[in-house]
Amino acid sequence: MTSKTETGQTAGMAEALGYEQARDELIEVVRRLEAGGTTLEESLALWERGEELAKVCRRWLDGARARLDAALAEEAGAEEAGEAEEG
Repeated sequence: MTSKTETGQTAGMAEALGYEQARDELIEVVRRLEAGGTTLEESLALWERGEELAKVCRRWLDGARARLDAALAEEAGAEEAGEAEEG
């Protein structure tokens, strides 16, 4: 089993991954789990890694959504300001 220190270090390394890196590694983890042939301990470690990678991907996607929403809100605000000046 992994210790809390090892788990913390692994989570820290996952945080440093970009979206594409985390997604690609997650795909590989899922492929290995679906293929089978791993011990219970290996499967659990893969599952835990997959959960960490999924969280990293979710944070990236949430951040991208927030940036898009902010840009759209800014654009809508600019359009409203332009209409108010014309009226």
